[in-house]
Amino acid sequence: MSSLYADVIIDIFHSELDRSYQYRVPGELLEKITIGTAVKVPFGKGNRFILGYIINLTSICKIDSSKIKDIIEIESKSINIESQLLMLASWMSEYYGTTQIAALKTVLPINKKIKQKEDKYIHLLISQTKARELINEYQIKKYTAMVKILLLLLDKPVCHMDYAKKRLNVSNSSFKSLLSKGIIKISASKKYRNPYDFNINKHIEIDPTIKQQKVIDSVLEDYKNRDFKTYLLHGITGSGKTEVYIRIIREIISRGRQVIVLIPEIALTYQTVKRFYERFGNRVGVLHSKLSQGERYDQYIQAKEGKIDIMIGPRSALFTPFSDVGLVIIDEEHETTYKSDTNPKYHAKEVAIKRMELSKGSVLLGSATPSLETYYNATEGNYKLLELDERIDNRQLPDVDIIDMREELEAGNKSMLSKKLRIAIEERLM
Repeated sequence: MSSLYADVIIDIFHSELDRSYQYRVPGELLEKITIGTAVKVPFGKGNRFILGYIINLTSICKIDSSKIKDIIEIESKSINIESQLLMLASWMSEYYGTTQIAALKTVLPINKKIKQKEDKYIHLLISQTKARELINEYQIKKYTAMVKILLLLLDKPVCHMDYAKKRLNVSNSSFKSLLSKGIIKISASKKYRNPYDFNINKHIEIDPTIKQQKVIDSVLEDYKNRDFKTYLLHGITGSGKTEVYIRIIREIISRGRQVIVLIPEIALTYQTVKRFYERFGNRVGVLHSKLSQGERYDQYIQAKEGKIDIMIGPRSALFTPFSDVGLVIIDEEHETTYKSDTNPKYHAKEVAIKRMELSKGSVLLGSATPSLETYYNATEGNYKLLELDERIDNRQLPDVDIIDMREELEAGNKSMLSKKLRIAIEERLM
């Protein structure tokens, strides 16, 4: 029986994704190991045990077989975020005919650490009486900077470091001196870069319409029965699809799972995120290409650490490292921006369906004008068709006139606008 070898990525955050290390799979693990499995392997000259992820399995040994090391064990305690994403990358590589490395760099876009920002606070550790005695002593010794710090801390026993530095204009050495004497202590907490700063208004809950509630109940009933499906929500403009999304999301996250909401373009991000913030507060994150590296890294880490439950963004947000995604929503699913035109070329809709297959969750596609293939799949029963055919409060759709521009041209109108459209615009502008 030939040996099996595994290509392993060591420490996803720090290693280059195009560098993997090969290990032998021992006989007792042959039937347990798959692509994406987290394993412990001996690494480096000291053979220290380290966590790695299998990205490929092969019967071909790429190095001197006498120098190859064995995988120690499967890491059962490891969170399977990376494992799922690596399995997704493997599927993308095979399904779309792209390289494993290209798929990995798409699925794991953040492969290096960015310096974590911190909020630092100064704490006065001595009594106010003792502090005043020291102020008198330091004034005599001309320790002006330390006097300034102690006077501030008499007024604010706990003070933000940035505020103190800005107000007092003193150097770090003065803080270090007080710190070494046990007069103050400095505490630190993680500070996440927030790409949006909303002034959130209190949201007034409005009961869903009968048809909205029917759609909500249909999805949640399937979910309750663990009957995970792909749905097409075919809803006309103004029918309240977003409210349906929000009601379903609320139930999914109440079960301890997470949700990814894809939107077709970055321009829609602000208004969409604001609406979700009004309902879910700071449990909402956002990922898109216009964020700084630091902002993207902080969003990524907050998702990985479970500090947010909902991620909103264009197609790249699909690869958010949530540990237990229960639902992916793709709004305006007909838009061509969900198709990647760079390597690897993939369709976010197909990848979302595969990710939910791996994660045991559902996909909800929403559109007033669904793509031909999506509507066909819905009518054939491959997707479950849900419909909202009325606008909220029975508001009327605007009248639409179709003008044959060939007739306009024959009448001598060489403009891009028809005569009727020009008149209508002028009336609105008067």
